Amino acid sequence: MKWIVGLGNPGAKYEKTRHNIGFMALDELARRHGIAIKQSKCKALIGEGVLPGGKVALIKPMTFMNLSGEAVRAFMDYYKVPLEDMIVVYDDLDTEIGRNRLRYQGSAGGHNGIKSIIQHTGTQTFNRIRMGISRPEPGFAVVDYVLSGFAKKEAPLLQQSIEAACDALEYSLDHTFEQTMAKFNG
Repeated sequence: MKWIVGLGNPGAKYEKTRHNIGFMALDELARRHGIAIKQSKCKALIGEGVLPGGKVALIKPMTFMNLSGEAVRAFMDYYKVPLEDMIVVYDDLDTEIGRNRLRYQGSAGGHNGIKSIIQHTGTQTFNRIRMGISRPEPGFAVVDYVLSGFAKKEAPLLQQSIEAACDALEYSLDHTFEQTMAKFNG
């Protein structure tokens, strides 16, 4: 079973913010395959289903971004799943909006959700899809920026990024992550 963790913050207040692009991608993947992400377990909302590539668990931590690792660890321990089967989907300031970057290891790069996952798993080696949200204009605080919504003019790029992330996730179910990176890092 592959398990896909989308990062974001719970609650309507954060629903459409840049920091929640990981949740948005999971919601689209769930919509595509008729999976309900509603089961409350392991400090997260979980939805399970079978996609053409195999069984999958979609996980949205409900711990708030900075504590995402708690939900990841709880899921790992409860289901006894290997870290190699996890893919984390999250927002990335260093990638422009509309683009995604797939990696299998690396530092947190200042992302507190990833920092928490590294802390709770004890490794920087796990599969990830970094969804671009671009950097804020000079003088705009990063914390305010990631908790702000997308501009109307960014809507097509946001949709493109979400679709591409879902395509990559679907592809990864019956291909290695290296093959997925080769295909979708274009």
